[in-house]
Amino acid sequence: MKLLPKFPLPYYAVIFTSVRTDVEEDDYQNVNSQLEKTAATIDGFLGIESARNSDSQMGIATSYWQSLEAIDLWRKDSQHKMAKKKGSLAWYSSYSLRICKVEHESFQFTKD
Repeated sequence: MKLLPKFPLPYYAVIFTSVRTDVEEDDYQNVNSQLEKTAATIDGFLGIESARNSDSQMGIATSYWQSLEAIDLWRKDSQHKMAKKKGSLAWYSSYSLRICKVEHESFQFTKD
């Protein structure tokens, strides 16, 4: 897995932290894949990074956006709304959502 490149500052990070249930794994993966493709079509989407601990089922997905307006377009997307509802009902035992303005960043890249 590689880190995303630097983005022009400032930008926004939407941090979604969740604990998965053990139901509907295939459906979850399919919907998640489609949602990433849909998010990429929204003007202002910069990218996404995610990781999940298979033992605890805790995961963090951070999507990056140029503006709050772009995040709002994503929030209002019909596919995203359906996925959020299904997530609350079946996929997650708990979750949190945070939106942050990124005003500074630093990177250290190591050789592969």
